[in-house]
Amino acid sequence: MRFFLFCFAAFFCSFSGLQAQSGFRVMFYNTENLFDISDDPDKADEDFLPTSTHFWTFARYKEKQRHLAQVISAVGGWDTPALVGLCEVENDSVIYTLTHYSPLRELGYRFVVTNSPDRRGIDVALLYQRDKFKLIRSVSHRVSLPRPTRDILHVSGQVISGDTLDVFVCHFPSRLGGEKETEELRQTVALTLKMKADSVLHIRKNPAIVMMGDFNDYPDCKSLNQHLGAKSPTDSVGSYVNLMFPLLNKAGVGSHKFESEWGILDQIIVNRSFLSDKSNIRVKQPTGNIFSDNFLLEEDTKFGGKRPFRTYTGFKYTGGYSDHLPVYIDLIIRE
Repeated sequence: MRFFLFCFAAFFCSFSGLQAQSGFRVMFYNTENLFDISDDPDKADEDFLPTSTHFWTFARYKEKQRHLAQVISAVGGWDTPALVGLCEVENDSVIYTLTHYSPLRELGYRFVVTNSPDRRGIDVALLYQRDKFKLIRSVSHRVSLPRPTRDILHVSGQVISGDTLDVFVCHFPSRLGGEKETEELRQTVALTLKMKADSVLHIRKNPAIVMMGDFNDYPDCKSLNQHLGAKSPTDSVGSYVNLMFPLLNKAGVGSHKFESEWGILDQIIVNRSFLSDKSNIRVKQPTGNIFSDNFLLEEDTKFGGKRPFRTYTGFKYTGGYSDHLPVYIDLIIRE
C-alpha cells in the first residue's frame, strides 16, 4: 500500500511539474506590402493605390488581411502564437484592421507599431496576447544611415513566470543595389541592435531577449554572425544564439527564394540563457522552424520546384500571401 501511495505521489508531482510549464509560440512574418488604399502625401506609397499600376483596391486589401489572419492562425496550430512580429506594414491603421476586422478579432491581439522615416512608409509591428504577455513599455530605436530605414521596435513585457521578456522586431535594409554595395548599411543596423540588446543584458537580473525580423542577410553573414554576434546553437561562445543556423545550407529550405535558391533571411535570435534547462524561459528545441504548408506555396514554372505564393509577381496580381514564409520558435515558460 505504501508503495502504491509513493508511486501515486511521484506521478502526481511529475504531472504537476509538466502542468507548471506554459507553451509560448513566437512567430515572425514579412507580409509583403501590407498597405492600405489611402495616399500618404509624405511617403512613396503610390504603387499601392486604386489608381496605381498595381490597381490596389479595397477588395484586394481585404483579401490580403484575410490571408494574413489565416497564416497567423495556421502557424498557431491548436493554440495561437503569443507573439507575432510583422514587417512591411504601412501604419497602425492596417494593424488595427487586422486585429479588429479580420478573423483575428476573436483572438484578442493587441499591438505596437513603429513610425519610421522609411521612404515608402513601411514599418514593423508586434502583436501580443495580453493573457501571455503583459506590456510594460515599447520604444522605437532610430538608426542613423545615409538613407532612411526602418526603426528597431523594442517591446518589454511580463510573462507568466514573472520575468521580463524583451522583444526586438527588425527589418534591415534591403539588398537592392547589390549585396556588397549595401552590406555596410545592414552592419550598422546590426551594431545598433547589439548595443540595445547588450544594455538589456546588463540591466536585467534574468535577461530574456528575443530578436526577430527580416534581416536581409543570412545567419552566417558578417552583419549577424560578427557584428551582432549571433552564433550557432552548437557554439559555446557569444551572448546570442541564432536559432535558424541549424537550417542553413539545407537544400530546398528557406524563408525566401531568389531565382532558384532558397535562403533564410527571416530569423529568430535569443540570448544564450534560452538554451539552459535551469532558465525560467527556455527554447523547446534549439532550432527555429519555417512554416511551409502547401497553401503558402505555388509551382515555380521558371526555376523549378516550389516558391512562396506571393500577392504580386511584378505588376501582376496573383492573389497569394507573401514572397516570404513565416518562421517561429516555441518557448517553455515556468509558471
